Order: sequence, then C-alpha cells, then structure tokens
Amino acid sequence: MISIDPENQSEHDTYKLLIGSIIPRPIAFVTTRSLDGMVNAAPFSYFNIVAANPPLLSVSVQRKNGEPKDTARNALDIGAFVVHISDESYIEAINGTAANLPPDESEIDLSGLQLIESDKVQVPGVAEAKIRMECVLERSIPLGGVVTAPACDLLIGRVVRFHVARELYRDGRIDPELLRPVSRLAGSSYSRLGEIFSLERPE
Repeated sequence: MISIDPENQSEHDTYKLLIGSIIPRPIAFVTTRSLDGMVNAAPFSYFNIVAANPPLLSVSVQRKNGEPKDTARNALDIGAFVVHISDESYIEAINGTAANLPPDESEIDLSGLQLIESDKVQVPGVAEAKIRMECVLERSIPLGGVVTAPACDLLIGRVVRFHVARELYRDGRIDPELLRPVSRLAGSSYSRLGEIFSLERPE
C-alpha cells in the first residue's frame, strides 16, 4: 500500500485522490432561484441521503476563492432548491449547465431544458427529469478552508415533495433499470448503472 498524508500534498492532488476513489457518485442536478428571479441550474456529485425521517439530502457546493457559488447563495436567500436525479436521457444537457456563467445568466437557457412549476417551493424544477425532489433548506453549513474563506457550503435539504415518472414507480419502489441513472467518476468520465446483484444482509 502507498500511504499518503494530505498535509504533504497540494489540494488539487488530494482532490484527484478523492474523486478517483469515491466512485461512482450520484449526481444531483440542482435548480435554485435568485432573489431577482433568475433560475440557476448546476450538477453536483458531492451528494447523498442524510436521513429518511424527515427525508433529508445533502449537497456540498464547493466555493471559489472563498466565495459561495450561485447555488449555495440562492438556496440560502430563498430557503429552497430542487434536486433532480441525473439519468441518461438528459445527461448531455446537464453537463452543459456546468458552464461558468455570470449570476445574471441562466444555465437553463443555455441547455434548452424546460422548467416546470413546483408544488411546495418557490423554485421551479426541470421537466425532463424522471425524478425530482422539492427541498426546503434545513441548514447551510460553511465547512473547510479557513474561517474567513470556507471551502464549501454543505446544504441540507428537507424533501417536501417527490415527483416520480409513473413508469418507474412499482409497489412503492423505483425501478433502477428504467431510471437509467448516471454517476460521476473522475475527470470527464461518467458511468451507467451496470450489472445489478444482490446480497442478503446478515441478521
């Protein structure tokens, strides 16, 4: 084994170790709305479940030079965001929204995706997604970096409405093969679902 102390290498090298090791990562495609009404959309692979009661999700939004990105700032200002599960049917459009645009330009316009009104939050979702979750902001936690310039904003969202394509929903469960989710690897690499196998959990 090679032993590596992150204190003895650059942040970039540590980043490469993390994204190359922690794979595959689900991709949250997140929409937010600014105080002046501009809709922002961006993909995030630092994303997972936190709890089921109540349903909580986490999305880590990395800062740039210590400054919050549009997603984190909008979520804090409005108190809500919408998480979409990325799938093969619209992954190219999602990738296009990763472009670095100024706050007064919408990634939605660039991608050609269609907005759809939410039921319980003031932020619209994207119609192309097979699964989307309306979230209210439970907590926004600056983490990492230094006190004056955190490295990220950890958003904890409480799901207040699930929207699931009818064909995916069977007896209260999601059919993963019909969802065709896409996950993130390292660099420019992504992964499809692949082979599914089962293991019984020990009692």
